[in-house]
Formats: sequence, structure tokens, C-alpha cells
Amino acid sequence: MDVLYTYLLEPFVKFAFMQRALAGAVMLSISACPVGVFLMLRRMSLTGDAIAHAILPGAATGFLLYGLQIVPMTLGGLAAGVIVALAAGAVSRLTIQKEDASMAAFYLISLALGVLIVSLRGSNVDLMHVLFGTVLALNNDALSLIGTITLVTLIALAVVWRALVAECLDPLFLRSVSRLGPPVHFIFLGLVVLNLVGGFQALGTLLSVGLMMLPAAAARFWTARVGPMCLLAIGLGAVSCVAGLLLSYHASLPSGPAIILSAGVIYLASILAGTRGVLASRVRPAIHRTA
Repeated sequence: MDVLYTYLLEPFVKFAFMQRALAGAVMLSISACPVGVFLMLRRMSLTGDAIAHAILPGAATGFLLYGLQIVPMTLGGLAAGVIVALAAGAVSRLTIQKEDASMAAFYLISLALGVLIVSLRGSNVDLMHVLFGTVLALNNDALSLIGTITLVTLIALAVVWRALVAECLDPLFLRSVSRLGPPVHFIFLGLVVLNLVGGFQALGTLLSVGLMMLPAAAARFWTARVGPMCLLAIGLGAVSCVAGLLLSYHASLPSGPAIILSAGVIYLASILAGTRGVLASRVRPAIHRTA
């Protein structure tokens, strides 16, 4: 029992910075993982990665003007993400280019511009902070921001849940019976941007999408129903956060990458052991042959 306490509980009981990191990471899981499920079901997984990089110029501009302050960097990142999402959507609707290609183009421009802006004022340490986050340095302001984003996301998902599910499963049917398709699409993109901005505070622009997508992708190997998939993704995300923080603490590793790697291990295990994974798909035909 003493060993379990030392390795599993003591870091969170003894250190306030570990408590804040755990609270922030779990709130991000509750908020971002369901959004990741819908990104995956809508075949927009790489869109999340592109938008994550798109917030970098805005966050970097806030850093250039005000330093490492939460509000300017958050507002800048939110504005940049919304602008890129709308611009990519406009290009895909007004030209022959598909949305994924236009999003990729804006993502590359945004990434280069953001790194350049940070380099104008900051050091390599500041650049690492912006790109990879500092979950162990979350303060009360950052937790309040993440908590607000979580609340807004849960309320928005509750309001547009049926339309989102319908658009994922049968978008043509939704268009035939309702005009909610375009508004729901833009509301959903807004939630993606909002959660990536929240994740930016803890995991940086390069890793924030990992907590959004890896638990969602892992949950897909365990269930086909959207509701349980979202709940399972939240649970897997929370487990990844706890495991990553403990790994970071005991092995002196960077906390953000440790969280995402923990989520990656769960994803790989789900590919093999999930009820819809590789082993299950091989067992079922064997049972049918022997029956």
C-alpha cells in the first residue's frame, strides 16, 4: 500500500502544481475528447491538427505584445483560429480547391508565421513553451479559462447533439429535412478552435490536438455508438492525463509529451484488444467456422 501511495497518489497529494495540472488536463479531456469523436466521425481528424497550428500566429502576436500572459495569447489564438477556419471554408466554397487542401495551405502558412513572430522577441525557451505548452505551470487563471471552455463546450454539444450525430451518420438526410447543416458545421468548427485554444495553455499548439484525437480514435475500437464513444473517450483521456503526469513526475520527462505518449499507448492497445480491434476481428471468424 505504501508503494502504491508513493507512486500513484503522493505526487497529487503533496504538490499543488500537480493538482492544478491534473485538474486542467482532466477538464480538457472532458471538453476536447467528445469534440475529437465528432472530428473523427466526420472524417476531419487532420482538420483539428491544421487548426491547432492555425492558432499559433494569433497566440504568438499576443506573446509579442504582452509576453506570456494568458488573456492576450488566448484571444489572439482564438481570433487566428476562427479566421483560418473561415478562410479555408470560403476558399473551398468559392474555388475548385477542397477544404482539406486549403486548410493544409493555411496551416503551413500559419505555422511558419507563428514561429517567426515568436522568434522576433522570445528565446528558444519561449518558443518551446508556445509549441509544447507547460501543463505543470498552469495557474488559477489558466484553470478558470479551461473550465469556462469546458462548460461552454458541454452546453453547445447538448444543444446541437442531435444535429451533429445526424450530420455524421447521414448528412444528406439532415439537409433534406433541415437547414441546420451549415450553422451546425460552423458551430462545431468554433468548438474545435475553442478547445484547441484551451489545450494550447497546457500542451502547446503542436500537442493540443493529441489529447483531442487519440482517446477518440481509441474509443472507436470499443464501441460503435456515439454517446458511449464520447464517454469512453473522456475516460481514456483522463487516464492518459493521470498516467502521463505520473510518468513525467517519476521519470523527469516533459509532461505534455508524456501525456500524449500515454494516450498513444492506449490507442495502440485498443487497436489490438478492443472489441472492434484486430484480435476481436480474427476471433469472430474463427468462432463462426467452428460453430
